[in-house]
Amino acid sequence: MVENDNKTVVVTGADGFIGSHLTEALLARGYKVRALAQYNSFNNWGWLEDVAPREGLEIVCGDVRDADFCRMLVRGADTVYHLAALIAIPYSYVAPDSYVDTNIRGTLNICQAARDAGVGRVVVTSTSEVYGTARYVPIDEGHPRQPQSPYSATKIGADAIAMSFYNAFDLPLVIARPFNTYGPRQSARAIIPTIITQIATGAPKLKLGDLTPTRDFNFVADTAAGFIALGETPGLEGREINIATGTEISMADTLETIARLMGVKLTDVVTDPERLRPAKSEVNRLCGDNKLITTLTDWRPRYTLEQGLERTIEWFSRPENLAKYKPDIYNR
Repeated sequence: MVENDNKTVVVTGADGFIGSHLTEALLARGYKVRALAQYNSFNNWGWLEDVAPREGLEIVCGDVRDADFCRMLVRGADTVYHLAALIAIPYSYVAPDSYVDTNIRGTLNICQAARDAGVGRVVVTSTSEVYGTARYVPIDEGHPRQPQSPYSATKIGADAIAMSFYNAFDLPLVIARPFNTYGPRQSARAIIPTIITQIATGAPKLKLGDLTPTRDFNFVADTAAGFIALGETPGLEGREINIATGTEISMADTLETIARLMGVKLTDVVTDPERLRPAKSEVNRLCGDNKLITTLTDWRPRYTLEQGLERTIEWFSRPENLAKYKPDIYNR
């Protein structure tokens, strides 16, 4: 294990799905973690509520849309992992302006704050959605960007803002581009939690969207390990790097795999029109090229899809976890 006892890292979006897992992984590696949860009047820390309190964890509430707050947040940090973002694609159709504020301006604020504070490494979170539906596979980092949703457009903009700080100001920055992450704590807006929670609650009909697209699924522990590899490996400044398995599976085959692992026979699956993206906005195929990350770092995906799904199903099937979800309501 790397000796990290005297190193402080900041994780924005630590209250979210990937951010909470990354926070746990960094603590396990000996880092002191300043974890940002979005401010709310309930003093609720999101998924950090499920992270056991431990020495080295400092939870801060605030908002990346505030530049002065960001300067305070990153002061004294060795590394910043910037994950805070609005990520739900369906909600970006109805509230795009909020995505510009959080995703683009929030990234600008973090980059400016990190530059002013002399942070040693900034890892900015992108998404495979910036590529749009694949023009070729596997999708490498040179694939054209295609803004097929307001969400993906703001992430393309955020990536550009971040890279401009590397080019103009030598901010030591890496852009992490994870493909489709799944696992415990994921939002019900995503396909895998949607399937598992409906089956686990005995829904008479499974309401789903388009089952023809393919995705490159990363188990969340592998995604978190990818972030850490990009934060720790020297010489990656100015790179945009995929975190991907290099494999793809259709939504229909994902559904069948989950049903088999949960021991159920699917009898009634219906297409819910509310869950369909506009035709030109659907990303039909994603399969990532991971040659860059596996060449430049020691990262490798450790979990097969079935291994990751087994752990995900087990977590969602616990009554105390399932109670946190509303499978009968479509979550944008």
